[in-house]
Amino acid sequence: MTREDELIQRIESGDLRAADELAAIFYPEILRYCLWHAPDRSLAEDAAQETFLKAVRYLNRYTHRGRFKSFLYQIAANTCIDLQRKYRRPALSLEEAAVDPVYLEPAFEDLPSELMFQQLVRGLPKDQREIVVLRFGQDLTLREIADVVHLPLRTVQSRLRSALKKLKAEIPPPREKPILKKEESGKGDHP
Repeated sequence: MTREDELIQRIESGDLRAADELAAIFYPEILRYCLWHAPDRSLAEDAAQETFLKAVRYLNRYTHRGRFKSFLYQIAANTCIDLQRKYRRPALSLEEAAVDPVYLEPAFEDLPSELMFQQLVRGLPKDQREIVVLRFGQDLTLREIADVVHLPLRTVQSRLRSALKKLKAEIPPPREKPILKKEESGKGDHP
């Protein structure tokens, strides 16, 4: 019996602390998933909380086969779809989302590439986008993804392969950085 199944049995017998424990285990990755699908952090947090409330409410629909994570992602996906319908906002173009600061803090060095990746993924067809987000944004296995999106494993593999080909074609070549040459004046570094 998995830890999740043990907690689920405790929840079914009325132990609400077990629900808190279960939420603590999965909250970070469900929030990360909701951040991909929500227009802002506040709505993503609301969607993540709603996911856990629904999971407890619909626990009787879950069959104990060690696939609670997939069950939870299915609920999160549906909750995020509802959220998108309610708070529809226009998408930013790559140019509008472009970040080209003169100076970046070290912790933010990867920000432009992460923003570009998110924009490229958002440009994929919905069926491929969801698979890419679950695979690379959430680190789910292909089998777990197949469970979440209710598709055969081979279909998930095919859609992922197709999405990666599209992403590869869309990624711009890296910009060359100019090489700074030291002035050769014979005077060295002195004015």
